Amino acid sequence: MRILFAIPFLLAPALLWAAPADIQAGYAAEAQKAGNFAAFSAQRGQRLFSTTHGQEWSCSSCHTTNPRQNGRHAVTGKTIAPLAPSANPERFTRPEKVEKWFRRNCRDVFARECTAQEKGDVMAYLLSLE
Repeated sequence: MRILFAIPFLLAPALLWAAPADIQAGYAAEAQKAGNFAAFSAQRGQRLFSTTHGQEWSCSSCHTTNPRQNGRHAVTGKTIAPLAPSANPERFTRPEKVEKWFRRNCRDVFARECTAQEKGDVMAYLLSLE
């Protein structure tokens, strides 16, 4: 009986993890609800990642123009692990962290929250990097 009681607690941490494709599929479903969604684009994602959007920063300001390398926070100087999953397999595996990351960084770069389309496009770009 004790073993049966413990199983849900042993499995709970595994439920917090997801494949990047699953997280991106969630953004696709959200984008479809918003209308006019066809697919995510790595090319659009790269543009979003590397250009400023009315603010001082772009994503690449901290994550560098090569997201396979360590970045450095533009204000604090803190080292940031590579953003591309090819260089950092833990990226885009915890849905709550992904959403927290997008919420905070989109506010810094765009001065607003990103749309599901934008999140999916940035993920498409980062997932395309070998």
